[in-house]
Amino acid sequence: MRLRDWQKRDIIKIYDNPHRTRRAIISFGKKNGKTSLAACLLLAHLCGPEARPNSQLVSSAMSRDQAAIVFNLAAKIVRMSPDLDAVITIRDSQKQLYCPELGTLYKALSAEAPTTHGISPIFALHDELGQVRGPRSELFDAIETAMSAHADPLSIIISTQAATDADLLSTLIDDALAAHDPKTVISLYTADPNIDPFSEEAIRQANPAFGDFQNAEEVLNQANEARRMPSREASYRNLILNQRVQLNQPFISRSVWQACSREVLEEFGGLPVYGGLDLSETTDLTALVLEAVYKGEYHVKPTFWMPHDGLLERARRDRAPYDQWVRDGFIEAVPGRTVGYDYVAEYLYDLFASDLDIRCIAFDRWNFRHLKPWLLQAGFPEKVIEQKFVEFGQGFASMSPALRELETALLEEKIRHGGHPVLTMCAANAVVQRDPAGNRKLTKAKSHGRIDGLIALTMAHAMAATHREHRQEYVSGSLMVLA
Repeated sequence: MRLRDWQKRDIIKIYDNPHRTRRAIISFGKKNGKTSLAACLLLAHLCGPEARPNSQLVSSAMSRDQAAIVFNLAAKIVRMSPDLDAVITIRDSQKQLYCPELGTLYKALSAEAPTTHGISPIFALHDELGQVRGPRSELFDAIETAMSAHADPLSIIISTQAATDADLLSTLIDDALAAHDPKTVISLYTADPNIDPFSEEAIRQANPAFGDFQNAEEVLNQANEARRMPSREASYRNLILNQRVQLNQPFISRSVWQACSREVLEEFGGLPVYGGLDLSETTDLTALVLEAVYKGEYHVKPTFWMPHDGLLERARRDRAPYDQWVRDGFIEAVPGRTVGYDYVAEYLYDLFASDLDIRCIAFDRWNFRHLKPWLLQAGFPEKVIEQKFVEFGQGFASMSPALRELETALLEEKIRHGGHPVLTMCAANAVVQRDPAGNRKLTKAKSHGRIDGLIALTMAHAMAATHREHRQEYVSGSLMVLA
């Protein structure tokens, strides 16, 4: 094998680290020799200069077929090399390689099989970790925690990027780029999002083997195909340009959303405020989003509630770090198994009784019939409910113009959301459905995760976009009433 200069640099970065590398991440586009590089590193730790006597080595993948790819190539290299073939025993049925002289054993693991019990690897290779959706992988966690028995373990991640910022690999990459831990090194090849994605320059940035052992003509054909057919662009950007792009085409692109993550005003007092309330189901995420209008911009403050009981189960189901967000204050965990309408009603009453100039709250009429009695019990006058709470349909007729308003404001960077992680998750998950006339609405059925926050934002902005300065009078000692 003849290593290319970029491969040498990536390897030196791992093994010439004065802090002794604990985790290495190598990420580039498809067909850049990922599996070959992984197999060679694996063999170097099995029977080469990095081998430790009587140690265990593992590779992990999401599926059995994926797990077999690294094993099969490593086994093929052994069979093609007389020197390696003489010292390594191949166990095809068990997906294992064994070096009797050193007592070292390698095994391929997959998330589909419960094979992590009793392992204590000193070296782990995580293949295509970008396929993990959400912030956690039980297989990854099991392997990483099992390595704590050794003084200097090493795990190497070789993968194209994940689809969203909230996915496991994305969080690991972002942490590595922030350089919090000198024992973590990263080599990230990705196309600059600000240049032409179909240009050769963009392709070369994410594909170090382009024009070498990667077929340049074929990759350029894929770029041209993605340019002609928008339905292929997301896949092209993710797999070829190694960018974080969801394959299901979310309503808001990641770059547009990030451009609006500027700082939000700390206080909304004295400003006109509009809200959107998505009650959802009582056992899931409930969202209230407030928008304050200030100097032609819309400042966004979301509030999220979720039942405390069953929090971890929902986090695993939705593949979202709800428990961490509760600890960080981004979600309020309501005691019990449900987010009671009485709890929401009391929160809203306190909100209206504060110094905020709340013009109206838009809501989905479906669940509001259950909330209204609790609003009355919390102390809301009937007149205030009629004036301040506005029904907002979730069908094409209401949602299509509202989405158009929100989309325009986002593209013009008039929205400020501060990068709130739960709202960002909802934005990344949101997918639109179109009717024959081209009208759009947000659909939970086609979205792969929670979108409640974006529904609430859409309703809030639809109200805020109609803002006109008008005089208001206040009833002393009670909630505001329109003049």
